Amino acid sequence: MRKAFALLLGLTIPLSTFTPVSADTTRTPAPSAAISWAPCPEDSGAECGTLAVPVDWRRPAAGTFNVGVARRKATDPAARIGTLVVAAGGPGGSGVDLVLASPQILTPETLRRFDVVSLDPRGTNRSNPVVCSTELLQQAPDPIVKSQAEFDRAVAYSRRLRADCRARTGPVFDHVDSLSAAADLDAFRAALGEEKLSFWGISYGTLLGQQYAERYPRRVRAFVLDSVIDHSVDTRTFMDTGTWGAQDAFNEFVAWCERDEACLQHDGNVRTLWKGLMARADRGELSVPGQPGALLTPFVLSWTALDYFYSADTWRPFSELLAALDTGQATAGQLPTPLAAKSAQDVSPNPFQIFCEDYRLPVRDFREYDRHLRRLGRIAPDMRYSFLAVFPVFTCLGEPSSIPNPQHELRVRTDTPLLVANSLHDPATVYPWAVSTTRQLGRSGRLLTYEGWGHIVYGRGPCATGAIDSYLISRTLPARGARCPAVPPNTGTDNLRKLVSPLPHMPGWTSPL
Repeated sequence: MRKAFALLLGLTIPLSTFTPVSADTTRTPAPSAAISWAPCPEDSGAECGTLAVPVDWRRPAAGTFNVGVARRKATDPAARIGTLVVAAGGPGGSGVDLVLASPQILTPETLRRFDVVSLDPRGTNRSNPVVCSTELLQQAPDPIVKSQAEFDRAVAYSRRLRADCRARTGPVFDHVDSLSAAADLDAFRAALGEEKLSFWGISYGTLLGQQYAERYPRRVRAFVLDSVIDHSVDTRTFMDTGTWGAQDAFNEFVAWCERDEACLQHDGNVRTLWKGLMARADRGELSVPGQPGALLTPFVLSWTALDYFYSADTWRPFSELLAALDTGQATAGQLPTPLAAKSAQDVSPNPFQIFCEDYRLPVRDFREYDRHLRRLGRIAPDMRYSFLAVFPVFTCLGEPSSIPNPQHELRVRTDTPLLVANSLHDPATVYPWAVSTTRQLGRSGRLLTYEGWGHIVYGRGPCATGAIDSYLISRTLPARGARCPAVPPNTGTDNLRKLVSPLPHMPGWTSPL
């Protein structure tokens, strides 16, 4: 494993083509009108409102729009430390929903000491969401293209989809990058009257935290980057590390099956069973259990596995799904399904445009794309690829060469180091990304390793949760090299799994969980 990490972390890239973002400690957004707070419709214990921000922060006079915001006040005002921003994953997760769910996620002590606040990132949910034709989304091609002609059709589809989404979304469409969202967050801070912010961001939400800390270092009190995105990778590194993480997660599932009788394949060979299912999918002979006409592609099958690997608590249900796929009998297990057309729903959200404005991951032609796929097959002989490594590259094909927020090495200099927390076996934000991001942070970063499985560290046992809470409340950093032991699988400890699943959805499909 250490050798594998070394190989992956050795995939350095030239960053001369990326434009670094310099810290801006003097300029702050123009003061916004005070937020009119009112009880949230979903939960009167929290307050909701809107905040007007510029569509384009480089031309603030060109127009504004409203982002949705929420807060839940500290349960003990006398003990209140300040404001804790909670940032959801995705892209496309809702910070407002995370505030509403915070009593089920955060510890009572954290809720006692902080006002918990957030916003829905621009282009999502209550903040001028990116929307596209439902009919056009349903036409999304399979990302595993097999010829130059298919590649060309995929590029043409991506450009047609972006044009449709831009027309339906309005001017915000071209300004949904995370750097613009960081400026929104600072405007939110100013409207709240806070000098500094504390922050807990998960998954894709960690990019918001990184970029805020980079641009506004003096506004940082204590920032947690939980399951971190690496914003310095190129196309090959992004695909290789992500696919390595998918195969690592599959290997851990296989190891569990071999040692635990809770796995239905405990007495057999789960790896052989899986390869047989993939071969049937290759031949067009694998269907959804109980639905003979609903065929599954290898890509959708691999995507399904990755979704179940977000938590070790879903290993048993995945084992049940494998048994059902093998026999063809109906099961409660869930698979991705095509996006259902609704007569009253002409448009559907498509927040993945955010990623395409944050990452420039070019692929010139089919030959280059095919070389990537073949290499991924060698890295992940069972999984073949990771949905999260292939789909982002595929969906951003044909994106303009100039994007608002291209990758770069972090330049963060804060008084209090940022705390990076990551699972050793995270299939989504892979552990090498956490090591790389911590290296970029230098003295302004500290890594906490959770030695278990799944996506998102907070809530996975008293060691990890306690370390994060201690940092947020008292700014006490874990020791260098700190590690927390794994919580055993299938113990029901993953309280975040259904509340804030950050897996993005492929256009035209809905996620299995």
